[in-house]
Amino acid sequence: MADLKIPKFATEAEEAKWWYDNRDKLSDEFEKAAKEGRLRRGGVQRLLAERGIPFPQPQQPIPSTTIRLDPEDIAKARVQAAQRGLRYQTYLKMIIHEALRNEEKKVQASS
Repeated sequence: MADLKIPKFATEAEEAKWWYDNRDKLSDEFEKAAKEGRLRRGGVQRLLAERGIPFPQPQQPIPSTTIRLDPEDIAKARVQAAQRGLRYQTYLKMIIHEALRNEEKKVQASS
């Protein structure tokens, strides 16, 4: 993307139009990067680290848990998450959080 610089946008609509108008150039650059082995995975933390910018870590580590789910439920979660542009694990966390919050409201309302 040496010749394709991402400008600052005044509005979300302006940004959407820029990405749409440049989709062919972006696709070509993506394919070129893939052929050259320049594609990498990662998110904000990796990008900041590459630029020497510290990434704030959470004060307390978030505990992890393992649960076994029916493969059909996982498949449904993957489809629904993809429709929302999310990873399925993130989507499942959102569903659990929402269900717990709703249950807590029910308990508080009946008290």
